[in-house]
Amino acid sequence: MTDARASVLEYAPEADVDVVDKMAATYRLVLSNRDASLVSASDPAELKTVRENFLKKKLGLTDPDADLDAAIADVLATMKNGKPNPRLAVYYLLAEKYGKLDVFK
Repeated sequence: MTDARASVLEYAPEADVDVVDKMAATYRLVLSNRDASLVSASDPAELKTVRENFLKKKLGLTDPDADLDAAIADVLATMKNGKPNPRLAVYYLLAEKYGKLDVFK
């Protein structure tokens, strides 16, 4: 879990580590697969999965798809540093953006 925690703390140094650990436990199967543990910013199907499965289903958001897609794009833009985008960090930053970290408490 330390790798997952480190991936989030790189982008959100003040992250709630209890929430990060809970998220890591929730997504442990996904995080165990190298390919699935990353979010491809250039893959429309991947971005749709983040929107539909995380933002809508997990966080319960009902915003229009265009607004959710813009939020995903904003988060990925802040992470643009030439490194792969760790899924857990993307999810944490999105949950934080929408004030939904309590979902993981």
